Amino acid sequence: MQKMTVQGPKRWLIVGGILLAVAVAASALWYGRPNQSPTDVPVVQAEPLVPPVPTFVHGVLANDLTVIENTIQRNQRFADLFQGYALNPRTAQQLNMLPKSVYDFRKIAAHKKYTLLVENDSARTARALIYEPNAIDYVIFHLKDSLLVETCQREVKRIEKNVAGVVYSNLSETVEAMGISHELTNRFVDIFGWQVDFQRLQRGDRFKLIYDELQVDGQPIGIGGIKGIYFEHMGQGMYAFPFDQGEGTDYFDEDGKSLRKALLKYPIEFTRISSRYSMSRFHPVAKVFRPHLGTDFAAPTGTPIRSVGDGMVEEAQFKINNGNYVKVRHNATYTTAYLHMSKIGSGIVPGVRVRQGQVIGYVGSTGLATGPHLCYRFFRNGVQVDALKVELPPSQPVKSEFAEAYALVKTYLTQQLQQIPFPEVQEEVVIAGN
Repeated sequence: MQKMTVQGPKRWLIVGGILLAVAVAASALWYGRPNQSPTDVPVVQAEPLVPPVPTFVHGVLANDLTVIENTIQRNQRFADLFQGYALNPRTAQQLNMLPKSVYDFRKIAAHKKYTLLVENDSARTARALIYEPNAIDYVIFHLKDSLLVETCQREVKRIEKNVAGVVYSNLSETVEAMGISHELTNRFVDIFGWQVDFQRLQRGDRFKLIYDELQVDGQPIGIGGIKGIYFEHMGQGMYAFPFDQGEGTDYFDEDGKSLRKALLKYPIEFTRISSRYSMSRFHPVAKVFRPHLGTDFAAPTGTPIRSVGDGMVEEAQFKINNGNYVKVRHNATYTTAYLHMSKIGSGIVPGVRVRQGQVIGYVGSTGLATGPHLCYRFFRNGVQVDALKVELPPSQPVKSEFAEAYALVKTYLTQQLQQIPFPEVQEEVVIAGN
């Protein structure tokens, strides 16, 4: 068989044609069509990498962490909060050895909020714990590499507010309808406690209040103080203005006389009087008529009872009739007693000095009692008298050297109170405020 060969120019012509065909085919594959220019090729730009927005929980970076919010259960210990989660061994050891001067774990209380920040690993490793004992304070336990304890506070804002109301039944129903806080009501009652019997208000009594509301993150957490009051009782108008003479803020009337007496009017926050002082009352337990030489305040079990004045504890014990009770001598003239407590306050023992307003026990029904209440007894020169009818000397009035400064405060606050309108009189309780 003969072998055919291509020689000379003819061979180069064939090779050139093959190369040209290959080039055209490659161009068509690359550019989409043979006559497409390289400059017409669309350019695809990569999307820029956007870092994740940092998420913070109480100032702790929480990205890629699980956030678990809960409340302390009754009888739960601090160590119990980590059940089901892992701790860095070094951190766990530091927690066990943490001195009380840094943080006392016995301070954690039931129903308080805490937050755990946990890794999304198989061990669910705890990275931080935030405990909130109240609306302002919080404690951060950083747990990642070594223990770090931070004590922090939220920013508290004071917002001035005012409110005006008309009483159509009693104060309790009025303020409940108005939706104002019990703290504000109790402060109002304490200021006028010796001028007005709040258990016997008249229909049509009315009031105006200027006060500071404490807020955290826009939410109210308490009252910063009452800045001015106008109270109209039985057609008679009364003012209360705060003023500090260098011994703390007190409240004075338009004549500069102190509204505070030597003792508080009520031993518990404003509540219902269930039985008054009487020389002949039918006893609900003994089923006989006999003198009731005290004033009974109905209140839920556990309601704090406060000493009405400074003094020394004479008695703090249990007796069959009185139940748990405390007796406080305030001076050579006045002594008060508090009966039927569910329990006596911590540290309240004979010989201990107490301050006005200090909690000395809690409402209960121990001793000869049918339900939870406080029997409050008042002694003058050793003789029991009606606490609600006792006239005590007032505290110190505005001193002469502060008369000019007080006059300026009184004028300014009077103008502010006069600008607050009373609500229109209607059939039901009416309110106004901001």
